Amino acid sequence: MTTILVTGGTGTLGRHVSERLRRAGHEVRVLSRKTRPYAVDLREGGKVLEEAVTGVDTVVHCATSPRGGDEQAARNLIAAARRAGVGHLVDISIVGVDRVPYGYYRSKLAVERLIEDSGTGWTVLRATQFHDLVLTVLQGLARLPVVPLPARVKDQPVDVTEVADRLTGLALGAPAGRVDDMGGPEVRTFDSLARAYLRATGRRRAVVKVPLRGAAYRAFRDGGHLAPDHAVGRTTFDEFLTRRFGAGAAHR
Repeated sequence: MTTILVTGGTGTLGRHVSERLRRAGHEVRVLSRKTRPYAVDLREGGKVLEEAVTGVDTVVHCATSPRGGDEQAARNLIAAARRAGVGHLVDISIVGVDRVPYGYYRSKLAVERLIEDSGTGWTVLRATQFHDLVLTVLQGLARLPVVPLPARVKDQPVDVTEVADRLTGLALGAPAGRVDDMGGPEVRTFDSLARAYLRATGRRRAVVKVPLRGAAYRAFRDGGHLAPDHAVGRTTFDEFLTRRFGAGAAHR
């Protein structure tokens, strides 16, 4: 049995990783901003962070915030892990962070580089977008009378539980560096994903494809965030919707 710290351990991915590690018989410490005894904002660090990493063999870093601060959080985590003698840092990142000039992606790439240069054994896994994120985006857009979508953009959503399986296996292994990307089983146009969501929820909305401008949009349009050669996920978006909204969802 080893002691493993999961940052963001109550989040979309982290909670599944924590559950799997516990089932495998390991002691799991969950770090988040509100979960005691290891309630800490990684961007601030401090005594609680030092306590959280003390005696830990591996850290699985799932904590992130699109609102900023990931780089400072990583610096604090890495410094504390080094002082505690942690042997393995495992980081979850995003496919395309080195190809899409989008602010949040740039931050995730910077975190990767900090971990690579940490002087500690490390593993980085990049995954495509989770089904859950695509669903959240579509739920927000569907509140409007029409659903506006970026024109000619595709996505390759992957099931978060499958990413959790992969990340758990990596955490229980030796440091492996940058491992193969993990993508969902299908590359689909964003409007086809939106129409699947509308069918699943019984909503009637017009879908409008809007051409955008800018380097980030061009990179998304060109598929910089996709991993078609690593389509190892099994659960499709339609299957995810059926699981979420009921057996008849795909046929509504």
